[in-house]
Amino acid sequence: MKQKSILETVNGYRRRLTGRHKGGIWVISAQSLLTATGFSLVIPFLSLYLYQDRGLPMTTVGSIMMVAGFCSAGAHIVGGELSDRFGRRPVVIIPLAVRVVVYAAMALLIAASAPVWAIATSYIVGQAIGMMGRPASSAIVADLSPRKRLTEAFSLFRVGMNLGWAAGPAIGGYLATFMPYSWLFGVSALLTAMALLIVFFWLKESNIRAKEKMGPRNLSHIFKDKTFLAYTTVSLVVFLLMGQMMSTLSIFTVDFMGLSTAQYGMLLTTNGLMVVFLQYPVSFKLGSMSKPKVLIAGSLLFTLGYFTFGWADGFALAVLAMVVVTMGEIIYAPAALAVIGELAPPRYSGRYMGVFGLTQIMGISMGPLLGGILLDALPTSPLLLWGIISMLGVVAAFGYYLWSVKYKLPDTAAD
Repeated sequence: MKQKSILETVNGYRRRLTGRHKGGIWVISAQSLLTATGFSLVIPFLSLYLYQDRGLPMTTVGSIMMVAGFCSAGAHIVGGELSDRFGRRPVVIIPLAVRVVVYAAMALLIAASAPVWAIATSYIVGQAIGMMGRPASSAIVADLSPRKRLTEAFSLFRVGMNLGWAAGPAIGGYLATFMPYSWLFGVSALLTAMALLIVFFWLKESNIRAKEKMGPRNLSHIFKDKTFLAYTTVSLVVFLLMGQMMSTLSIFTVDFMGLSTAQYGMLLTTNGLMVVFLQYPVSFKLGSMSKPKVLIAGSLLFTLGYFTFGWADGFALAVLAMVVVTMGEIIYAPAALAVIGELAPPRYSGRYMGVFGLTQIMGISMGPLLGGILLDALPTSPLLLWGIISMLGVVAAFGYYLWSVKYKLPDTAAD
């Protein structure tokens, strides 16, 4: 009887959860799971490959990541515009197809020890075109969710993405122990192809299409939206901080702390698993809390977590620091997207998500350059290094406070 009661409780929870969100949100979450797994299986280790195997200085590695980010940022705006004009579905499908081809090409280039410029160019092109689908995916979530459930819906979307982030580095770190790095790109191509098939057969169009033609003039009303512009400006500071995880942190933990590549992979897996198991329940509990307060709390947790890396002298403290950083991410990320969902007129969700995505990519891409410069300048001063980086979170928290005082965003409680 007791076992039956537990099963009934689990099944009841599952039915309530699946019935709470439309099918398109589940499809796009599954797609994000597979693409995130493919991406995180290889890209976090790309900085290590360029630095250790090809002998590039960290400043050059950071510059490559920054250029890729800037190109991706521009692609975000194009992707948002296209998804408003022609629909979300094709703008998700085409970039997935391009990514399959790029991952296969990078497998061949790295296997042949091709010139660094060829590898870097392939990475930059693949990132730019691949990222065109990101604002369309976010817009689908906004299209299919009522305002009161936006934070929940984006949390579910992030669970799929971060389950991929949890699996990818662990799989990549394990496969790298007996498989050439180039082969991992073949695995990424296969996973991305699976995501492409799921979207092609099961994702339906969700867009309320805009009637205007595409062009720079269509963005003019966004740049007159002072509430939105102020919000994205403050968010840029947070994204500079978040950008340290993929490049600066990998080099610091492996080359400066002496952790193994597998241990760095486990740090990313810790991040992903925490998001998978805690993202939805935490967001559900915080649904009735003022979004500016949620953003401030998340920014301050980022500060505490990254500063803890300055004290870390082994794997255990590094895990603790990652736990704190991840709690900041869990609190911050879905609320940040939910604010955009509330600020954007419904038929222009793609456009607003595209511009916000531009800000996100710019910040996350400039972050590794900042981190690379500080790593080269402060190789023996981890406290100073991470102290400078972590102060970005304090700046952002103060910025969100000022934004919340000047621009009153209506609070929306969860259903």
